[in-house]
Amino acid sequence: MKFQNTKYLYISTLLAFILIPLGGLTTDIYIPSLPAMAQDLNVPVEKVQVSLLLFMVSSGFSQLFIGSILDSFGRYRINIMALIAFSLASFIIALVPDIYVIYLMRIVQGITVSLIIVGKRAFFVDLYKGEKLKHYTSLFSIVWATAPIIAPFIGGYLQVLFGWQSNFYLLGGITLVILLFELRFTGESLQNFEVFKRKEIVSVYRKMLGTPDFYLGLIIIGLSYSQLVVYGMVSPFIIEKVYGFSPVVTGYSSLASGIALMTGGIISKVLIKKELFSKINSAIILQLIVVVVMFAVSSEFNGISILLGFTLSLHLLSGFVFNNVYAYSLQRFTTNAGIASGLTGGGVYVVSSVVGYGLINAFEIKEIQTFALVNFVIIALLSISIFLFKKAVVGKNETPASLIRSKVEG
Repeated sequence: MKFQNTKYLYISTLLAFILIPLGGLTTDIYIPSLPAMAQDLNVPVEKVQVSLLLFMVSSGFSQLFIGSILDSFGRYRINIMALIAFSLASFIIALVPDIYVIYLMRIVQGITVSLIIVGKRAFFVDLYKGEKLKHYTSLFSIVWATAPIIAPFIGGYLQVLFGWQSNFYLLGGITLVILLFELRFTGESLQNFEVFKRKEIVSVYRKMLGTPDFYLGLIIIGLSYSQLVVYGMVSPFIIEKVYGFSPVVTGYSSLASGIALMTGGIISKVLIKKELFSKINSAIILQLIVVVVMFAVSSEFNGISILLGFTLSLHLLSGFVFNNVYAYSLQRFTTNAGIASGLTGGGVYVVSSVVGYGLINAFEIKEIQTFALVNFVIIALLSISIFLFKKAVVGKNETPASLIRSKVEG
């Protein structure tokens, strides 16, 4: 067994941060290519959107369960195999342009991304403690937000210059390069392997998923991210088909959305000492105001500037809420870091994909007012979830809400 050499800990930490946004990179890089893929593959746009859904669902559900595998069998060897499989799946998608092959490979990518990301999040809990751990986990969602920033921006240019297949060639090539660095500098980070006992593992899952503040936290971060999922799925068709802009413009709009998301995470880190619920309650109130004004203004005015102006405000506030609650959930159960990491990451994808895809199918989103209505539904669900989350946290701590500090938020 090759264990992590502390001599290369800094490089391994950097590699872990590079891989954490892989899930977002895999979904967002080909968002500007969705209309072109539908045309090239000669399928309805809904079928291409399903490729996004399959990735998110497979990634989300597999993250829910693979934590116990990583806690029992370690991170390193599984990560190496997952990187190889992910790279191969990316090249197959590019080389075999068949929608059903793409579906299968997207599922493979979803599962392998889960293995990689959950293991890398657990890596930090394995090797860092105290304030150092708190510092790094508070950076997770900020680093994760780099994918929505750079992926569609790059994908838009790749679509215009080389076609949609180039997105997947790039994904395959990047992971191969990272694989070489992983083989050279990283090793097993888990020091104490858990015996794989089904009954005990099921008991741990029951305990975590039966803890109100934990499962409500998962719902909140999933709902927050669903705002980006909805925008990611519908924006290429609104911007390119309704407004008549190129995929590059779609990429720039997603770039701006990602920057807004990251800015919200950075603001939450700056306000790390502030009381948790005063922060997220203020953010939700602001979101409600923004979405109501968005609905009112869009009844008289239309256009990409209106769409982007309000969307960026919503995504900034969404990133703020997400970052605070994400860090709380991730550190809720440190004794089973792999399982907690898997449930946290999986919860984001499961909730956001179900809510996002469900709302897209329930509402035919072709203009701003319907888009604003869908966001209002999400924010209303968030408000209810945060109210219940606050009650659960107050009950757990048995202290007045005014004294609860966001000990692990970012």
